[in-house]
Amino acid sequence: MDSDDPFYGPPANCEQCSRLADYRAENRAANPDWFNAPVPSFGDPAAKLLIVGLAPGVTGANRTGRPFTGDFAGDLLYDALLAHGFAEGTYGRSPDDGLALRSTVISNAVRCVPPQNKPTGAEIKNCRPYLNGLIETLAELKAILCLGRIAHESVMRVFGLRLASHPFAHGAAHLVGGLTVYDSYHCSRYNTNTGRLTEEMFHAVLAQIREDLFDAAS
Repeated sequence: MDSDDPFYGPPANCEQCSRLADYRAENRAANPDWFNAPVPSFGDPAAKLLIVGLAPGVTGANRTGRPFTGDFAGDLLYDALLAHGFAEGTYGRSPDDGLALRSTVISNAVRCVPPQNKPTGAEIKNCRPYLNGLIETLAELKAILCLGRIAHESVMRVFGLRLASHPFAHGAAHLVGGLTVYDSYHCSRYNTNTGRLTEEMFHAVLAQIREDLFDAAS
């Protein structure tokens, strides 16, 4: 979509980050049937919860066009969201699987796939206005879940906060401008294979958010 709407993100032909634009062009040439563009946010515009990841995976969201869709990280994330009532339907690793998010939006700190899944500081900064705009657009927002340190730091910088005053830590919760910002290790295959993040650890974070957002208010 050729739009600067913060929900959808940069236009498909965004050239702001030349390295990422060149990588997109390489992927388009090699895999012309893939999405190969800045990946828009996915979910409910009336969301109370925003989940922020790092960036699209090359064979995941960069291929499918939906955040965390088509790779291992999505398998863990969407299974957990379904288990804790933040999604409904069936996750089928495809944007046409019929899955719907409930009071939740998923996006990324960087909307384009970076080489080796490692965006530079300048690329993260260039994409931050879209994250800022998305947060401002979500009028019902109460909580943000940051998947990994980069997502956490980008969110904190949106609010103009010192990182030293709000350090990233798995399971941490930070009160920020009327919102609660939760941290989790990223649900990547690397983190689960190394034992840094277990399914139980990840589910515990989602369970806490569910309790804080919905169960405590009922």
